Amino acid sequence: MNLAEPNSLPLAGEGSGARLPLSGIRVIEFTHMVMGPTCGMILADLGAEVIKIEPPGGDKTRTLPGLGIGFFRSFNRNKKSVVLDIHTPEGHATALELIGQCDVMLENFRPGMMSALGLDHATLSALYPRLIYVSHKGFLAGPYEKRLALDEVVQMMGGLSYMTGPKGRPLRAGTSVNDIMGGMFGAIGVLAALRERDQPQSGTGRGQEVQSALFENCVFLSAQHMQQYSMTGEPPPPMPSRVSAWSVYDVFTLADEQQLFIGAVSDKQFLSLCKVIDAPHLADDPAFADNAKRVAVRPELLRRLGEILRHHRIDELSVKLEAAGIPYAPIVRPEQLIDDPHLRASGGVVPMQTDNGGTTDVVLLPLTLGGRRPGVRQPLARVGEHTVEVLSRLTGTGAAIEKRAASVESIPKK
Repeated sequence: MNLAEPNSLPLAGEGSGARLPLSGIRVIEFTHMVMGPTCGMILADLGAEVIKIEPPGGDKTRTLPGLGIGFFRSFNRNKKSVVLDIHTPEGHATALELIGQCDVMLENFRPGMMSALGLDHATLSALYPRLIYVSHKGFLAGPYEKRLALDEVVQMMGGLSYMTGPKGRPLRAGTSVNDIMGGMFGAIGVLAALRERDQPQSGTGRGQEVQSALFENCVFLSAQHMQQYSMTGEPPPPMPSRVSAWSVYDVFTLADEQQLFIGAVSDKQFLSLCKVIDAPHLADDPAFADNAKRVAVRPELLRRLGEILRHHRIDELSVKLEAAGIPYAPIVRPEQLIDDPHLRASGGVVPMQTDNGGTTDVVLLPLTLGGRRPGVRQPLARVGEHTVEVLSRLTGTGAAIEKRAASVESIPKK
């Protein structure tokens, strides 16, 4: 297999000479929506050259309305865009040749689609034995494997919705948690497969198929509750109905109807809280002498705390809780995070040029490498922006390349 030449790619805040861990790895991505694109974005952020294959007209995720409007910009940075119609003979042949130049292939289409196109793992591994093939699926092998799945579907099936909502009211998590984590596990699988293939002396020299699935991801999230049942024999109650291990671990309504979570999880923290809110009578009450006693009378304790906290302002109380070392958190809405001082100072939210020439703020991977944060290296790709560049690596030159590009779709101009 022809591999990409090593690139010299920058980390956030670094010069162009800094290298990222996956520099020199080439990835071809046949994905849409969230799960597969998340995997590709992680690999791209870590330095891989990720070539996103879009159909004529572009990935439909680019134009989703409502809650899906932010999907494309959130999960497709640092990628190149190539337009191919893989349902045509020429587009299919071009895709096969491109795959042969790549280390990794990603896909997240419905069960059976890639097999019908001859782009499944069995077919491609026979042609390109070093290829690492990543399928993002609804379910791993088993009775459910041919079902179609969505994040909300598996949240209902995997215990998460039951544990999130009040009793009798299953509630999905407020983000695409399984799609995003499924992409993360796909990326973890890629890293492991690259290591197994390329490790000095003991490397196999061969690729393999990696599968990541929504349902199994959600069950992994529910594993602690499954283990709780195994150990106690009692079904775990939904989180809103849970018996807390700590007496003060709740959301309180303060002055001006503002809300604040406070978690005093030790006897020392409880005493500190009583001091902060000027409530020595609670600290001296024998019924609240230790955590076990406080948990036994938790509703009454929370009622009394609530009455006191009603008279505290959130800005003033937050400063005092911070100084006292008591865990607390305001209830923050997503739009408020854009200007969060910690995220700004740590480089977690940075500007990115969009595909229409504007600028937007994007959230980077939640990790650092040697104190450096992988960042945005290029504008969000326009539909087909890199078609000619990428196809020029294939057999044929000049007019043949232009004919290939023209046959799939004209390239939009800036």
